Amino acid sequence: MPGSSPTEIPSERAALAQALFSPKRIALIGASPDADKLTSRPQRVLRRHGYPGAICPIDPDRDEINGDRTYAAVGQIPGGAEHALIMTPAHSVAQAIAECAAAGVKVATVFTAGFAELGKSGKRRQNAIAAIARQTGLRILGPNCLGVVNVTGRVTISANAVFEHEVLESGGISVVSQSGSMLGGIVTRGQERGLGFSKLVSVGNEADLGVGAVVDLLVDDADTRVVLLFLEALRDAPQLARAARRAFDAGKPVIALKLGRSSIGRALSASHTGAMAGEDDVADAFFRAHGILRVDVFEALFEAAQLVSGQRPPSGRRVAALTVSGGGAALVVDRLGMAGIEIVAPPPELIARLAAERIRIGDSPLIDLPMGRADGGAYARILQALLASDHCDAVLAVQGSNATYLPDSIQERILAARPGAKPLAVFLGPRADTALAMLQAHGVAGFRTPEACADALRAYFDWQPPVASIALDGAIEARLEAVAAASHPGLLNEHEGYRVLEALGIPCAETRVLHSSTQTVALGFPVAAKILSRDIPHKTDIGGVVLDIATTGQLDACVDDMLARTHAARPDARIDGVLVQRMQRGLGEVIVGYRRDADVGPAVVLGVGGLLAETCGGHVVRLAPVSIEAALEMIAAVPGLALLRGRRNRPRGDLRALADAIHKLSLLALLARPRVLEAEINPLIVRADGVVAVDAFVRFDAEQRAPHQQGDLGVAS
Repeated sequence: MPGSSPTEIPSERAALAQALFSPKRIALIGASPDADKLTSRPQRVLRRHGYPGAICPIDPDRDEINGDRTYAAVGQIPGGAEHALIMTPAHSVAQAIAECAAAGVKVATVFTAGFAELGKSGKRRQNAIAAIARQTGLRILGPNCLGVVNVTGRVTISANAVFEHEVLESGGISVVSQSGSMLGGIVTRGQERGLGFSKLVSVGNEADLGVGAVVDLLVDDADTRVVLLFLEALRDAPQLARAARRAFDAGKPVIALKLGRSSIGRALSASHTGAMAGEDDVADAFFRAHGILRVDVFEALFEAAQLVSGQRPPSGRRVAALTVSGGGAALVVDRLGMAGIEIVAPPPELIARLAAERIRIGDSPLIDLPMGRADGGAYARILQALLASDHCDAVLAVQGSNATYLPDSIQERILAARPGAKPLAVFLGPRADTALAMLQAHGVAGFRTPEACADALRAYFDWQPPVASIALDGAIEARLEAVAAASHPGLLNEHEGYRVLEALGIPCAETRVLHSSTQTVALGFPVAAKILSRDIPHKTDIGGVVLDIATTGQLDACVDDMLARTHAARPDARIDGVLVQRMQRGLGEVIVGYRRDADVGPAVVLGVGGLLAETCGGHVVRLAPVSIEAALEMIAAVPGLALLRGRRNRPRGDLRALADAIHKLSLLALLARPRVLEAEINPLIVRADGVVAVDAFVRFDAEQRAPHQQGDLGVAS
């Protein structure tokens, strides 16, 4: 796991950024004079890109390497090195790190592989160098990373082959990548499109400085306008959360491409919630909560930078579309429609205003100009009107073959329109490299493929400000702590689980616990009977649930039979009796779940409840806690809950009460000790007036490890 974050003291953060991005003296530990060896490349690329400082190879057996004076040890460099690149074998890296720390080096970039990526032995080796960093204050980038590049400052500390061949163009985009090789892919593809870069960082295994720590430094970088993240995992979510929030406040959008959309994820828990809230759902929730845009298409990662630079999250999801290529536009528009983004028709007043200028357009959502109708400034005038109109939140402009064979038409049709406050995305159907370069040079977002264009627009419309913090009411906290103190550690039985829900203020069905048929229960019939055991979370799997029991005789027989069958089927299980509760009816059933994710902390899940919880109707995941307003948005986002929203003249459920229950269950995120690892209501019955929980699953952290505080992630809603 990554180490400590950059300090909150601006001067110390600036000193770290100086050593990482703009060191005056760089030590190359393990540099080779053999041009065929990879360890010779960093020295060449530093010179190739005009590094203005001192390059100091470390080699006790040579006087110079490739024209640069060598030193026997890093401590012998006059004035001291601020930054060291370590390229020695893995077994010797710890010694090199220790020598750097003793010599006062501020940052060490470890190119060498052979650490945590190799398993337990490598992890121990990585932990050892991370410990040196913590003890000495030396910061480590890597190991197993391809280094750091400051394009604007001409500092290229890297062994990536891309930097030996590319002429780097400076610009406002900075990139942080967990994949070293993909850093080169982003640079080459981006520069091919006319994009320029400020800082490029490969973080490797993140033994110390991770993605979040580097983003935190980039927030203060005057040359960075947009930050791109290429992620394989969320290894330092708390740091990234804080940094992303700082970036949002500074007006610097953070755009992420995270791998793993199709991953089966980590091991699932005993609850339905664990199966529903998979790794990728939780990652989505994390990005949403902290103001990070997420793209799925690789080209959209760098193409979206121009689209959102200088923008804030939109207030609506409406796009105006203008095209000279109906088919080309449809390729983008279809994808936008599938993402729930509305393609809006021009309003009558806009149509009339253009008609007065002898420019005629229809009232179709897609403004398609036949051949000849786009010339003479008409296209630019329509585009200008759309950019200035308040009926849309972004504009899509599509160009056809003219962009390839008459690239100057871009000047007449696109660039002649004065940019508005809203984003403009231009998709060029055929290959049109010259036209794309013209767009980029003028700060207009151009797209080469419909997939990237639609994905970038979708990411923009999904973008939200970081959610605000929520406090735990003192009375609720006291009730929860009292219930927890009286409960069994670890997984609770259902009856104990109800006490937790009641402490939160969630309505629960009245229950009784029977240990034999000789006991009586005064609940009124019909009732439901369930086996009560913390060792059997899924009671229906063993026939441990019987519904609609109508008489005392039926209940007596059911209790004896259920106890006998459960003891026979699960002799290992602790049986606490049979829980009896009065049957409850409503308009629908939902599942409301909570779990503490290993990477990003607490999350809350809403979906269709009952036996179909994992298989139909969809679900939505948000980081916990959530406000009532955010819970209402969750309800609206689950397709399977449409009937509860009054669809097809069905009675409308009490959605406010449902939102209140979601909000209250999510408050478990704020309980520090004992912290709750999982909780679930499946089902929560929704009525026309109110809700009632008829199942309760709660698991405390029996080990009582240090809590994952809300402040660690800035999680709130």
